[in-house]
Amino acid sequence: MAKTGNLSGRKRNERVTAYFFVAPAVILLIAFLVVPMIYTAYFSAFKYQIMRPDKISFIALDNYVKLFQDKNFWVALKNTVYFTVIVVPVQCALALGLALLVSKKFRGVAVFRTMYFSPQLTSMVVIAVLWSVLYNANPNTGLINSLLVTLGMEPINFLTNEHTAMNAIIFMSAWQGAGYQMMIFLAGLQGIPREQYEAASVDGATKLKQFRYITLPGLKGTIKYVIMITMIQAMKLFTQPYIMTQGGPKNATKTLVYYIYTQGFQKGNFGYACSIATVFFVIVVIMSLAMKKVTTAKE
Repeated sequence: MAKTGNLSGRKRNERVTAYFFVAPAVILLIAFLVVPMIYTAYFSAFKYQIMRPDKISFIALDNYVKLFQDKNFWVALKNTVYFTVIVVPVQCALALGLALLVSKKFRGVAVFRTMYFSPQLTSMVVIAVLWSVLYNANPNTGLINSLLVTLGMEPINFLTNEHTAMNAIIFMSAWQGAGYQMMIFLAGLQGIPREQYEAASVDGATKLKQFRYITLPGLKGTIKYVIMITMIQAMKLFTQPYIMTQGGPKNATKTLVYYIYTQGFQKGNFGYACSIATVFFVIVVIMSLAMKKVTTAKE
């Protein structure tokens, strides 16, 4: 009985120790995520002008009624969905391709891994400014248009044309973010037993068949995780349009997060911005659950 009592006491101590180490993360999560979410939903029911904090008034669901009648909200939602739908498969495919490339053993592979991952370590603000220069419509200052003119082509207004601005941001974002997903895919590839590839080679399987029947099934869990985190990151698009286009031209790059920023901090409509943020949170949760259900159904 004494032995059982000591064992129970040990388990209790281990549990207390575990709670002790988890507590700081839980406290920070509650303080910087849960509490702001509750306050956001709360203030969405008020007419709250930042410049007039003494004029707060309860308006119930009026902000949401206004929101769903707001054409700018629907434009921002459409742009956000478009960016997400395009950039997620492009970025994930690029990351997987890079991971397959640098997973091979050849001289200097570490240098290539560092090169491909380095954009992820650079501030998005710096990356956005750099690509703004690259995309500049003036051939004398824009490197890409300078190259096009050299090849005998007409310069393209990448960031000032409503038909090309979002696609230009998508290309830049996929390039910048692929390095992080590449490292995740690389870790997944290293978890696939090499014996499977050796056995497939002995049986005469081509590289394409090895990729289809060994690599993809072995990366199933990794692919689901990468798609999920890439989708969530894509939905939060803000820095690129803020730095490169300011939501233009003609609202072609205005996203939900950018619209929240303009309403809350530029125009001071804090209550209305909170209602947009609340709806945005619900949309992200719904899309995440839908993605999880789709990927689970395919198993």
